[in-house]
Amino acid sequence: MTDRRLFLKAVAAGSGLLLQVAIPAARARDSVATPGTAWEANAMVRIAGDGKVYMTMPYVEMGQGTYTSIPMLIAEELELDLKDVVLEHAGADDKRYVNPALGFQVTGGSTTIRAAWLPMRQAGAAARILLVQAAAASWQVDPASCRAERGAVIHAASGRKLRYGELTAAAAKLPLPAPEAIVLKQPKDFRLIGKAARRLDTPGKLNGTAQYGIDVQLPGMKVAALAISPAYGGRLLGLDDAAALKVPGVRQVVRLDDCAAVVADNYGAAQKGLALLAPRWDDGPNAKLSTADIVADMARAAQQGAAKVRSDGAPEQAFAKASRVLEATYELPFLAHAPMEPMNCTVHVQADRCDVWTGTQVITRARAAAAKVTGLPEENVTVHNFLLGGGFGRRLEIDGVERAVRIAREVKHPVKVIWSREEDIQHDMYRPYFYDRVRAGLDEQGAPLAWSHHLTGSSVLGRFLPPAFNNGFDPETVDGADAPPYDFQAIKVDYTRHEPPQIPTAFWRGVGPSHNVFVVESFIDELAAAAKADPLQYRLALLKKNPRAEQVLKLVAQKANWRGPRNGAIGRGLAVQFAFGTYMAMVVDAQVEEGEVRVKRVVCALDCGVVVNPDTVRAQVEGAVVFGISGALWGEITFNNGRVEQSNFHDYRVLRMHETPPIETHIVASNEAPGGMGEPGTAALMPALANAIHAATGQRIRKLPIAKALQAT
Repeated sequence: MTDRRLFLKAVAAGSGLLLQVAIPAARARDSVATPGTAWEANAMVRIAGDGKVYMTMPYVEMGQGTYTSIPMLIAEELELDLKDVVLEHAGADDKRYVNPALGFQVTGGSTTIRAAWLPMRQAGAAARILLVQAAAASWQVDPASCRAERGAVIHAASGRKLRYGELTAAAAKLPLPAPEAIVLKQPKDFRLIGKAARRLDTPGKLNGTAQYGIDVQLPGMKVAALAISPAYGGRLLGLDDAAALKVPGVRQVVRLDDCAAVVADNYGAAQKGLALLAPRWDDGPNAKLSTADIVADMARAAQQGAAKVRSDGAPEQAFAKASRVLEATYELPFLAHAPMEPMNCTVHVQADRCDVWTGTQVITRARAAAAKVTGLPEENVTVHNFLLGGGFGRRLEIDGVERAVRIAREVKHPVKVIWSREEDIQHDMYRPYFYDRVRAGLDEQGAPLAWSHHLTGSSVLGRFLPPAFNNGFDPETVDGADAPPYDFQAIKVDYTRHEPPQIPTAFWRGVGPSHNVFVVESFIDELAAAAKADPLQYRLALLKKNPRAEQVLKLVAQKANWRGPRNGAIGRGLAVQFAFGTYMAMVVDAQVEEGEVRVKRVVCALDCGVVVNPDTVRAQVEGAVVFGISGALWGEITFNNGRVEQSNFHDYRVLRMHETPPIETHIVASNEAPGGMGEPGTAALMPALANAIHAATGQRIRKLPIAKALQAT
């Protein structure tokens, strides 16, 4: 059992109450953690003398609704209106603002609600108890005769009422309630949790006051455009800086080993200067590298040794007893993140300090990177974090910060470094290429007796968090493959780590499940076809021991009016998964006309445990579906002569508004612990769409993207 205890400390803050919340850190896959011997404050909840509640937000907002859902947890237990919560960005502090699911200060992995669900509610409940006790003491009545309601404590018998702001000074002097005395509200009593709430960050995004990293303006600030070596591993040989410096507004050219930057008064001038710079490159050791080379190398690696992830039920003996054995190889391409806000970072390096203004999911790592580049102590580096215009895993990386600081060291003024869309796509850190071999042994009725899955590809977590890579694999890479939702009598899962030459790989929305669920759910469909069984009924027969997965699959079939994999000219595909603590099933209707795929409808059913804000859950499904359709149909990063061939949305295509299908989301009512919602929809969508294409055309999609596979036939 993991320990869910919370460490609290109440202190006076001027005329207010400051509640320090210490949350234990955890291993990479845990949603809660075993506490150690010493903990510092994690989240700060400050109740001011005017009754406003100021919450220092340890997580970042990048469109997922964090800045509304986390305050809802506090406000629910504190009996406060959501409008009375004021959010403040957290500074960089791994101990104080640790994400207990990942062990340091980070927003990612669909962990935010899972990590905050109990601690934030306990913090709100503890504050409520202190405020009630303070009011009861001032009235000299039993605290049990008082109640908290909408930012005030009320004594029902006498009708007396005190606002929180009037009680904070006295509450701060009281001893914290014992852990057993912090009784949380029952779901039936929730006033906010489970109800649709307007996003707290919406007004600023509508009226233009919301600030993203790219919006930063500073006195004397310059703007830099950059060109990075087009070949991975290449180096800068020379450039025509004289031509660039003739452009009005261009102030400086900065040369780095693999990059050149033009610094100007504005971005337009910087871009014009960059166009005249004519950098010359040494393409380096990967000058001839192609996607074909990478895949061939990966296929060879897949035939070599592998780490055993799991082996249960004597799989080889089960295969020997099978009436028939089916095998397939699946390939998934490199993918870019392409967030709407391109990479950017503003830096001011001075003799004794460095300031960084950016939007990052890993603020402490950004600070450490800036300190390393400048040689300054970390305490002399300040990272000012902002809203993120999309992350999808890209802003879990610090390469953009490192490069910006390297440029800023050569500039006297604050400098904003902006990546063009082309630089952003061609120098991303990509979702890894995967090469998977799957095999299943079937009985005479076509039911699986044995299942084998061999994954070959990069380990992002092995680089990002090396201690998580043990015994030849990490839990993230195999997530979705190591524990499919089905009742396989015998199962074997192996992994071969293979890193592509000099090509940086990173987390991408859906991470491990975005590739593993595609393989598992596509191959399950192949098994159903071999058994001449309905894909829905085939899956249900394997889910008898997994009632929550069975429930969402039945629900989605009902809501989609499933009558089989075809509905006239429309193909229907489905998928079911357990990922990020959430059970999800999806039905996709798709039609292929003149080689073009039209997604006609998407129906999703999910059980994510307790729902904090149902509007956010639906929004996350919709965003993940659009992201997944884009990736499945067109997403692909390819290499030729060491260079990325895609450069912008004309050849790295994403779904347009008019192409977006109706998306229905049906949420199972549940009192289970919350699951994650930012990423499951992308993972579920991809195989459901591929299965729909097979139903419509008869073509089995084993290599993404779908559009390219259809063109090849």
